Amino acid sequence: MYDFNDLYYFVQVVENKGFAAAARKIDVPKTKLSRRIAQLEDRLGVRLIQRTTRKFTVTEVGLDYYRHCVAMLVEADAAEKVVEQSRSEPQGIVRISCPPALGAMGVSDTIVKFMVLHPKVQVQVESTNRRVDVLGEGYDIALRVRFPPLEDENLVMKVLGESHQRLVVRPSLLEGKVVRTPQELVGLPSMDLAPANREHRWALIGPGGERIEVAHQPRFVSSDLDALHRAAVEG
Repeated sequence: MYDFNDLYYFVQVVENKGFAAAARKIDVPKTKLSRRIAQLEDRLGVRLIQRTTRKFTVTEVGLDYYRHCVAMLVEADAAEKVVEQSRSEPQGIVRISCPPALGAMGVSDTIVKFMVLHPKVQVQVESTNRRVDVLGEGYDIALRVRFPPLEDENLVMKVLGESHQRLVVRPSLLEGKVVRTPQELVGLPSMDLAPANREHRWALIGPGGERIEVAHQPRFVSSDLDALHRAAVEG
């Protein structure tokens, strides 16, 4: 396994024509440089530098190795700059899954503004109510309307907003009756978010802050928030 530090140290020693000068240039102890170059030579099985008390000489194979090391370090530096540039200026493809209702509520406008600010970013939006496999299908972002709990150990999740729900009923369904408890509404036709095969419950908070859950069997189940809204308006 290559250690780029060793390549860097070797290049510095060659370019500064000695261990002492290289040590001063890069602020690394001379003993460390000497040890690392010796370990590099042992690993390669060749002598890269001829050392004497009076003379510093790079061997022929050492010069060839030096030229390749310089090329590798140049490429490594270029790779770092590419990453730094991408961090300073966002670019690439962002895949987003978003329910149609959220898109109509302003998400689409936000995406357009983001693209204006970052012209090198490409955005691909799938407008769907289905629950996508974010990792398996290669999505970067999935916008969803969800009930707590929101934990998912495989994903980073952020709450972008909260909605306050109301339990409402069409007056004609009550036939003039006064509803004193939520349980009295269970027999009325209701609706809820999909999926249909889950247990449907109203999570209610009373005037005194007490919390109760009431199970119900919805007549209309949909993952389309806009369809649920239209159905509620129509009663």
